[in-house]
Amino acid sequence: MPKMNIKKGDTVKVISGKDKGKEGAVLYTHPQDQRVAVQGVAVVKKAMRPTQKNPQGGISSVEAPIHVSNVMLVCPACKAPTRVSIKREDGKKVRVCKKCGKSIDQ
Repeated sequence: MPKMNIKKGDTVKVISGKDKGKEGAVLYTHPQDQRVAVQGVAVVKKAMRPTQKNPQGGISSVEAPIHVSNVMLVCPACKAPTRVSIKREDGKKVRVCKKCGKSIDQ
């Protein structure tokens, strides 16, 4: 399985594509396809069939997944889009910001 430095719940910034410059939280990831869905980015209309949960059905807006190369992780410490390095601390792997050097994982 391919490695991704972005996890669910991270804040990312879109660096290319039609939504370039937007920021949002990662809703879910697909490591096999190297794709992530970001809140408020790549919103598409989807026809929903009526179900017991949604008896009305109709057309709803959902976030489509985009390729992970089009987003960059935003460091919680320095609030800037940054690359990520992996370091071992206390026997665990932690993601570290390349700009400020602080740990991204709390």
